[in-house]
Amino acid sequence: MTLHKPKLSREVAEALAAGGPVVALESTIITHGMPYPANLETALAVEDVVRQNGAVPATIAVIDGELRAGLERAELEALAQAKGVVKASGRDLAVAMVRRQSAGTTVSATMLLADLAGIDIFATGGVGGVHRGAEQSFDISADLTELGRTKTAVVCAGVKSILDIAKTLEYLETQRVPVIAYGTDEFPAFFTRTSGFKADHRLDTAEEIASAMHLHHKLGTGTGLLIANPIPEEAALSNAFIDGTIADAVREAEERGIGRKELTPFLLARINELSKGESLKANIALVKSNAALAARMAVAYAALKKG
Repeated sequence: MTLHKPKLSREVAEALAAGGPVVALESTIITHGMPYPANLETALAVEDVVRQNGAVPATIAVIDGELRAGLERAELEALAQAKGVVKASGRDLAVAMVRRQSAGTTVSATMLLADLAGIDIFATGGVGGVHRGAEQSFDISADLTELGRTKTAVVCAGVKSILDIAKTLEYLETQRVPVIAYGTDEFPAFFTRTSGFKADHRLDTAEEIASAMHLHHKLGTGTGLLIANPIPEEAALSNAFIDGTIADAVREAEERGIGRKELTPFLLARINELSKGESLKANIALVKSNAALAARMAVAYAALKKG
């Protein structure tokens, strides 16, 4: 069977052909994660961070039914302002293609398309996980199962504390996914640097992480890796503040019957309102930090593959 691969931008195609470092970037942060123009400004800034750290950015999306890895500036601008753009998980891609829709790709979809394109490393904000009350709702993000079957290394700031972090880490263990914390022993919680839960492993340099990736793939495990990079200290929110804010937003979501795909965008928007914009600033800072680490990893990993 011939796999359906994304169309590459010229910049991405040239980098991959030369064995150069490329970092995949998701597009739901553009289409569903932030309001305009913050979404466009952030997307462009994150691409710049990747380039400044020696790699080529490949923003992944679906444009009018076409799978894409690498977008031109005009395409990013159009996506940032487009109406009716859907949010596509891995399972939604085929329907979006048939209906010729434009879609922002979630972590699971971006991982899949990055792997099909031959891109090894993907930088995002945070991954989905096991939701609170999952023992009743069975609400577990497809991001976790995709990590268990797709070789992409995902650099994130941990998972948001709107989730059940303990169950999320347990599920990742079941999926055989290594969880590596960068420069810390503790698994970070997106807006905050600490969660109260220990990460499986700690590595302190991008080069060490790239080496672990290289060996992990040589072992033929077939899984991705989750690299947890704590939000920069100066941008972090206090645990007490964000926990209280999240509790208020979760309670409101329950009262309004908001769930499934709509839950996380609602919670993030509500948290931004309740935090008077501080959570959005934190979100932007952590995405840039993750992109920088991912780019340095990509440079080291490309050298290992050539070596």
